[in-house]
Formats: sequence, C-alpha cells, structure tokens
Amino acid sequence: MDLDFWFFFNNILLGFGLAMDAFSVSLANGLNEPKMKMPKMCLTSGVFALFQFAMPMIGWICVSLFVSVFTQFEPFIPWIALALLCFIGGKMIFDCIKGNGEECGCKKTGILALLVQGVATSIDALSVGFTIADYNVWEALLGCGIIGILTFGICLGGIFIGKKAGTRLAGKAGLLGGIILILIGLEILITSFF
Repeated sequence: MDLDFWFFFNNILLGFGLAMDAFSVSLANGLNEPKMKMPKMCLTSGVFALFQFAMPMIGWICVSLFVSVFTQFEPFIPWIALALLCFIGGKMIFDCIKGNGEECGCKKTGILALLVQGVATSIDALSVGFTIADYNVWEALLGCGIIGILTFGICLGGIFIGKKAGTRLAGKAGLLGGIILILIGLEILITSFF
C-alpha cells in the first residue's frame, strides 16, 4: 500500500467514525465536571486517544498473528462496551440521586473510571484490525496514529462543549452524563447487529 491521498483520507474518516463514542463520553465528562482544568482535559483526551490508537493496532496484531482467536472474541465486544458504560453511567446516576442533587455533576472522574471509559469506547475499534490487515507495520502505526490524534482533538472539543453546558445545568449534569453513557453503550450494542 502506498502512502497516498487515499491512505490518509481513509484513515481520517476512520478516525472520525471511531472517535464519536469517545466524543460523547468526553461531553459527559465535561457535563459531570464543569470546572475541569486544562491538564485534566488533556489527560482525559489523551487517555481516549491512546486507547483509540492502541485498539486498532492490537486488532491488526491479532489479525496478523491469530485470526481464529480474534474472530471468536469479536461477538462479545459490544456486550463488554455496554457493561462498562452502563456501570459507569449507573454509578454517576446513583451518586447524583443519592446526593439529592447537592453535589450532582461536581464529582471528579478518577483515573480508574477514565481508563474504563477508554476501554469501553475503543473496544469496538479492535475490529478495525480487519480493515487495515493489508497494511505493513509502519502503515498500521501511521494509520492508528492518525486515529489517535483526531480522537485527542475531538475529545478535547467534547469536554469544552460539556463544560459549557455543565455550568448551565449545574445540579443535573451528573444525571445527564450518566444517561448519555448508558445510551452510548446501548447504541454500540444495537449497531453491532446491523
């Protein structure tokens, strides 16, 4: 494969498509934590970008080395994403209801929750390994790098938008963020059937 216009165009489109779930979760994180500072915003976006880079690369490695194992695991990917996002979203909703709206939306997202979100939003990108199976290792790294860079920028934008809306929604932001996470999990599962 040549590094021509179509290589970059296809990987940019792939990056935009894969980053949409991470964008939605970033939006929910911004809603949940409207006073998030720039270092945390970059860390959050960086975690999503890292996972969106790594998952297609892992998929490429799996396709290259052990196709049969990967194809057996693939049907479970949407269910895993649903379970992880429902857990995090349900916890946000529970914390919001339990707190009677007092601190709802102001609880900071910890690193463990951020890592789970990163896995949940990028696990479907494992299957991208099939679409880039004909790439050599350098092309796969470059293609996944494009996906990661786009994801970083898109997620940073999502956090900014969420923060703006979060300050306006004050006490209900955590509730809305939890609902968004659960809906994203359901969307991943439902679209896997089509």
